[in-house]
This record gives sequence, C-alpha cells and structure tokens, in this order.
Amino acid sequence: MIDSNQRPRMALILFQRDHCHLCDQALAVMAEARTPDFDSVFIEDAPTLEARYGLRVPVLRDDARDIELDWPFDAAAVRALL
Repeated sequence: MIDSNQRPRMALILFQRDHCHLCDQALAVMAEARTPDFDSVFIEDAPTLEARYGLRVPVLRDDARDIELDWPFDAAAVRALL
C-alpha cells in the first residue's frame, strides 16, 4: 500500500493509546512473537479511529488481509495472525 507521501505502509498496525498499560503488554507480547515491522497508530486525536477502536485497544491489524486481533492476545495468537 502507498500512503499520500508515496512511501510503503506497513501491513501490520498496532492501534493503541498513550499511557496504556495494556498497550505496553501488547508490545511485549509482539516482541515475544518476533513480530516483523509494524506501524503504531495512536487513536486519541483521530475521531474516526476513536469511534472504531475506543475501548478495544490495543488492536493488532493486518491491513493487507483486513483482519484484526483484539486484546487480550498472546504470542501464539500473534504468530497465527502472521
């Protein structure tokens, strides 16, 4: 995928919030699963994302395949998504 700046976007996106202990845990799980490069998107300043993800964060999304993994997830679930 190409964004408006014509640079490739990551297929994996972690939707999260600032100061979110569950998001910190999700990052640790993703490291354990050896998740490849991903984008972090913070939803606070994006009303559309806030409406979509709200209390669901953290959410790991595979944008290329249009699938999402809601918290709580473990390393095995992340590897299965990949």
